[in-house]
Amino acid sequence: MEYSLTFSLLLFSFCVLSLYIYATRLRRCKCKICSSFVSGEWRERFQNLPDWYTHLLNNSPTKTIHIHVLNNTITAHPGNVEHMLRTRFDNYPKGRPMSAILGDLLGRGIFIVDGDHWRFQRKLASLELGSVSIRAYAREVLDHEIRARLVPSLVISPTSSNLVDLQDVFRRFSFDNICRFSFGIDPSGLGLGVGLMEAFDEASRLSAQRALHTCSLVWRAKRLFNVGSERRLRAAIRKVDVVAENIITERRRKGEEGRGVNKSDLLSRFMGSVADDKYLRDIVVSFLLAGRDTVASGLTIFFYLLTKNPEAEARIIEESDRVLGQQAQFEPACIIPNLEQMRDMQYLQAAVHESLRLFPPIQLDSKWAKDDDVLPDGTRVKKGTRVSYHPYAMGRMEEIWGSDCLEFRPERWLDDNGLFRPENPYRYPAGVRVCLGKEIALLAMKTVALALIRRFEIRLADPEWTPWFIPGLTATLHGGLPVVVRDRCLRR
Repeated sequence: MEYSLTFSLLLFSFCVLSLYIYATRLRRCKCKICSSFVSGEWRERFQNLPDWYTHLLNNSPTKTIHIHVLNNTITAHPGNVEHMLRTRFDNYPKGRPMSAILGDLLGRGIFIVDGDHWRFQRKLASLELGSVSIRAYAREVLDHEIRARLVPSLVISPTSSNLVDLQDVFRRFSFDNICRFSFGIDPSGLGLGVGLMEAFDEASRLSAQRALHTCSLVWRAKRLFNVGSERRLRAAIRKVDVVAENIITERRRKGEEGRGVNKSDLLSRFMGSVADDKYLRDIVVSFLLAGRDTVASGLTIFFYLLTKNPEAEARIIEESDRVLGQQAQFEPACIIPNLEQMRDMQYLQAAVHESLRLFPPIQLDSKWAKDDDVLPDGTRVKKGTRVSYHPYAMGRMEEIWGSDCLEFRPERWLDDNGLFRPENPYRYPAGVRVCLGKEIALLAMKTVALALIRRFEIRLADPEWTPWFIPGLTATLHGGLPVVVRDRCLRR
């Protein structure tokens, strides 16, 4: 009884303190942006938070805004992005606040650490991901997963429904692919059970929602007392921990037994340098997030855009017919082009980049200012301010991409000779912390896209459907992407 009373008093005290800080901050700022954010008024006009941010940034003369109640400066100005990611990279680390927000899920993983931990993981991963052998291994794994699992999962028997959630299909495929490539194991043998994907999604979503609290004491108090969303987050992370632990144990067992001794996978390389299983767990979860969510998100939106732009799909098929030649006739069921053939598919490359421009898997990326600074557009940044750049909004800036910026037009990536032309990396954000697996991820997207486009006709189940994103670490569609899949081979 006494313990219950003490708990209640502490919880009440935290709530009062949180409300006081929240009210104080709100009184300090009565601007229209903060009022709309706090009240949720923005939802009256915009279905997605990124679209509201895009509207605000488009209407800002500097393409930069500040949300005072979040102490967050958000920019879509290419000069500011280059300043953060290259010129003053040292002044914009991920910082302790980011580690506090995402640390329960990602621990000391590469995405939220700075300093020695970041340099160690990046150095080891870059040495491996940049090697010819690891890229060949990635290609081998990808080919197997497409032929053995992805394509068969979409082959519908004449008596079965052809309605599928494409987002779920791509997430499961990407999970299997990253487990084989990064960890050297077959996830089907881990006995992971039902609910794994859901647990990972919930852990990602609830962790990201912490950043939207106007007062961090709210989620900290809920975590302390293990209530509400923090209780659900803790339960989801426990399931994620079990997955990571099973992966590490299985990889170690295979190595000890001499089975699966091909040590081209990244986990084997890290295990040779890291003895701390908790640290290995953080590395595994980070690679799962990078390998599963970003590729799956990119593929899901790519096929959504193709359903809205069938002429682009037709051009991809036409281009692949030309590049593949007779192979297209002899292997109609599942064609996996070699690397040289893939390089020749310039329009496919352009279409994938155009999709990522409009719907980047990472819609907003945040840093914390280490010291006072002034951005190139004149915006003053105080020490301790959260500073974010917004790739989603940048892809919708007329000043950057022209008056047709909202259109899906792969041709904007091609020169007069029809060859792919890369964009300035700060209009299409990169920087010192650019994704190490970017080229492998792009290869996976293009290979999967071509295999499915040539084999299946994929159309929206509801032609009026529009994307509705769930707040999270990566772009995730609410309710998935329901599509109708028809096998082109059955029509031959």
